[in-house]
Amino acid sequence: MKISLTNCGKRFNREWIFRKFSYNFSSGQTYAITGPNGSGKSTLLQVIAGALVTSEGNITYQNGNAAEVSPDDAFRYISIAAPYLEVVEEMTLTEFLKFHQQFKPFLPGTDVDKAIARVGLASSAHKQIRYYSSGMKQRVKLIQAILSDVSCVLLDEPCTNLDAEGIGMYQQLIAEYQGSRTIIVSSNDLQEYGFCEHNIRIMDYK
Repeated sequence: MKISLTNCGKRFNREWIFRKFSYNFSSGQTYAITGPNGSGKSTLLQVIAGALVTSEGNITYQNGNAAEVSPDDAFRYISIAAPYLEVVEEMTLTEFLKFHQQFKPFLPGTDVDKAIARVGLASSAHKQIRYYSSGMKQRVKLIQAILSDVSCVLLDEPCTNLDAEGIGMYQQLIAEYQGSRTIIVSSNDLQEYGFCEHNIRIMDYK
């Protein structure tokens, strides 16, 4: 997916989080949005996802056939994992992922059981997610984002609450499933974005 931002800015009340942001995210490329804590990385990522409306500027989306996608339909091509996003904790992991697949199926060759086993949660597949540790919940979010059959994957601090084994698992998932997709990572931790080809410094747009 190609995503183009032209002179975009976002403010809350009178404070501008970023301004005059113009950038083309190309299909099959990997990008890191970096900067200090509280600098606006997550805000920019949510703007790219269409979850937040810009205060100024324009965003356009194009699918793999170069056809323009309506901003209202862009979510169909995008998945996101972020610490502030919730999962349905009353469901078991198996129930949750089957429910999720009604909206965004997994990549070809991957099913719910394989996805669960891939991140080491097979023994907890039938346990309600509310009983999961924070690290286990983060693994669930990564399954949902990285294994969905979409052309753009957005990752906001993807290793939050993960231990060393979990970080290695994340890096392996990226290596195995990156494919020809556009991947954008918001982070200030090299372990999370070291694979990215392009680095966007949010402080350049203040």
